[in-house]
Amino acid sequence: MREMEFKMERQNLVEIGQRVEVIERSCPANYHYIIKPAVAMSGCVSVGDRLTNLEGVVKDIKHNDRGYYVIVEFE
Repeated sequence: MREMEFKMERQNLVEIGQRVEVIERSCPANYHYIIKPAVAMSGCVSVGDRLTNLEGVVKDIKHNDRGYYVIVEFE
């Protein structure tokens, strides 16, 4: 199992326990992931840490001064 954090700008776009699909996008030296349909975005991920499975389950949603953060667990 692997967890990844995604930044979400508004609340209630996903729920804990919901199955989500992500899209992989490449930058010159890194990758980032977006929860479909443009719900939340991950930070930069190095080539060696790329996801092998693009479906996961929302494990937790956190809120702080900077916004909402979705924790997704991947197989």
